[in-house]
Amino acid sequence: MLTPMLPWCQPALVSLSAAKQQGKLPHALLLGLDAGFGAEELMRHIAQMALCTNVQASGACGQCKSCQLQQAGNHPDFYEIYADGNQIKVDQIRGLCQSLTQTAQQAGFRVAIIFACERMNTAAANALLKTLEEPGAQTLLLLQTNRIGQLLPTIRSRCQRVLVQEPNRQQVRDWLSENMTLDSDPCWCLPIVGGPLALAQALTDGRYQQLLSLRQGWQQALSHGHINATLQGIIDKHMLDAIGVFYLVIRQSLLKNQQLTLVQRAALAELAGRLMRINQQLLSMPTINSLALCQDFVLEYKKVMDY
Repeated sequence: MLTPMLPWCQPALVSLSAAKQQGKLPHALLLGLDAGFGAEELMRHIAQMALCTNVQASGACGQCKSCQLQQAGNHPDFYEIYADGNQIKVDQIRGLCQSLTQTAQQAGFRVAIIFACERMNTAAANALLKTLEEPGAQTLLLLQTNRIGQLLPTIRSRCQRVLVQEPNRQQVRDWLSENMTLDSDPCWCLPIVGGPLALAQALTDGRYQQLLSLRQGWQQALSHGHINATLQGIIDKHMLDAIGVFYLVIRQSLLKNQQLTLVQRAALAELAGRLMRINQQLLSMPTINSLALCQDFVLEYKKVMDY
C-alpha cells in the first residue's frame, strides 16, 4: 500500500499524470531529491501511475487490476533496484535491462526504479546507458538520486528531470501539525535529520529529545567553557548528531549575536567549517577521540569570544 502523497511532491505527480493521459510519458525520468523529502514515495507513486490503466489527474486510480497488483506488491512488470552494499553492481543492471526487454505481462508499461542511482559503479552505469539510448516501447526507467552531481553526464542527459520544490520550514511545520501535536517548532534540526520524513520519525522515536538535550548541553558548555557529564554521555553515543547540533549552535551565534566583531565572525565561521569537515571524516573514521575533540572545540569557541 502506498503512503499518502506529500504535498510538495503532488505537483510533479499531477504533471506526469497529464503526460501519461496524453501519451507523452518519457522513457526515463530522473529525480534529484533526497529520500528524507519523500523521494522514494514519489517514485512509487509515479510507477503506479505509469502502470495504471485508468490514470486520473492526481495519479493512479487505485482500483484497476494493475493498481491492485502494485498495491499487493506483486506486479509482474514492476522492478526495483537498491544498492548491494555500497554499490549498485553491473549484474544488477544487466539483469534489469534483460527483464525490460521481455513482453509486459499486463500488456502495458514495464517500469523500473533505481534508488540512489549515484551508487552505480562505472560498469553498471555503462550497462544502463545502452537501455537509455535504445529503450523499448512502453518502458519507463525511474532514477532517484541523493547526489545528482555524482551521476555521469551521459546518464543525466538521457533522462527528463522531475522537478520538486523542497518545502520551506513553514510548509514542513504545517505538514507535521496535520499528523501530530507539536509543543514547539522542531524544524531547527532539519539539516541534521535530513528532511521532513526523517524529522517526523525523530519526533516519534526519541531522537528529537536527544537533539534537544545536545543543544542545551552545547549552549551550557559554550557558556561555562567545559563539557558536563550529561553531555559527555550523549556525545559518546551520538557523535555525528553532537557535531551537527554544535554546528547549528555556532551558526545561530553568528546570525543572532550582533555584538561580534569582524575578527570574531571570521573565526567562528572557520570553526563552523572545521565542524563540517570533521563531520564528514567521522563517516569513515568512527574511532576518533570524540570527547577530546569536542572539548577542544569548546575551548576554541571561548577563546574567540574572549578576543
